[in-house]
Amino acid sequence: MIYLRSFLFQLFFWLWSVVWAIGMIVTYPLPRRANTWSLTTWSKGVIWGLRGLAGIRVEVRGEQYRPTGPALVAAKHQSMFDVFSQFALLPDACFVMKKELLMVPLFGWHGLKAGMIVVDREGHSAALKKLVRDAVDRMKETRQVVIFPEGTRGPVGVPGDYKPGIAALYREMNLPVTPLALNCGVHWPRGWLRPPGTIVFEYLPPIPAGLKRGEFMRELQTRIDTATKALEDEGL
Repeated sequence: MIYLRSFLFQLFFWLWSVVWAIGMIVTYPLPRRANTWSLTTWSKGVIWGLRGLAGIRVEVRGEQYRPTGPALVAAKHQSMFDVFSQFALLPDACFVMKKELLMVPLFGWHGLKAGMIVVDREGHSAALKKLVRDAVDRMKETRQVVIFPEGTRGPVGVPGDYKPGIAALYREMNLPVTPLALNCGVHWPRGWLRPPGTIVFEYLPPIPAGLKRGEFMRELQTRIDTATKALEDEGL
């Protein structure tokens, strides 16, 4: 049954995504809010497909910590679903994305229109400065800036290698950081199979501004990896 349900979901996902991505071209000359609405609707459609076709529910925990205004969110990264799910879960999500994704047809173009923060990972200090400038600009639009501190997807059960981008944002913006734990990799692993169960996104208590860099990074990784491990064990 898992093979059939996974196949049906994959068929739905790609048809839904391609048709919606093409249709979103009409939002290019419109205000960004039209693009935001389109991304939110697309993401909600994927969540509906997961439940109806693959038998995967999406649950949100830590509602009291889920940002509704300008905020800095640091999330675990296990699958592509970590990224676009936030369009449905946050009011106006803005992601830090690597510049290579701009080359992906439609996806890259929509990312630019949506005002995503594009980072050249080979740019070193210049890239970090640009990251901070762009994040400050997005905050002025009351957006939720979402960054994946690991920089790339990691396998389930493996602690992350946290990069300096989040530390630079934390220091320069002097804002609390909301950690986000999740178990997407259990039910949306690499490949096409989608094991049924519950994908959980758990927004954790914000880490207050003002900590020393080392203390902040240790606290962030401990909170995210500990909560993520608990969710993984729960879902396996």
